[in-house]
Amino acid sequence: MKELYIVALFRFRENYLMDAVEILNKLVYETRKEEGCLQYDLVEDADQKGVFFIVELWRSAEHHQQHNVSEHLMDFRKQAAPLLQDSVQVYKGYKTL
Repeated sequence: MKELYIVALFRFRENYLMDAVEILNKLVYETRKEEGCLQYDLVEDADQKGVFFIVELWRSAEHHQQHNVSEHLMDFRKQAAPLLQDSVQVYKGYKTL
């Protein structure tokens, strides 16, 4: 099984940043407990206010698929939708070297 690397990019409306950080932190806390989660880090962009990304590393694509249907991710998606400025961008890949 190959480890799966993911970067998810979020752009939140500036007037909702406190709410965004709260729900992002909850998502990170809950996700780190999941089987197969090797890394799940929240990073705030140094130059763009309201831009955050999550750097993920999963033991396998199957573990990530389980994450995608988790209750806490579903809750996050529901809560985040009205706070987002743009659609979430997700990049997935496997290490080449």
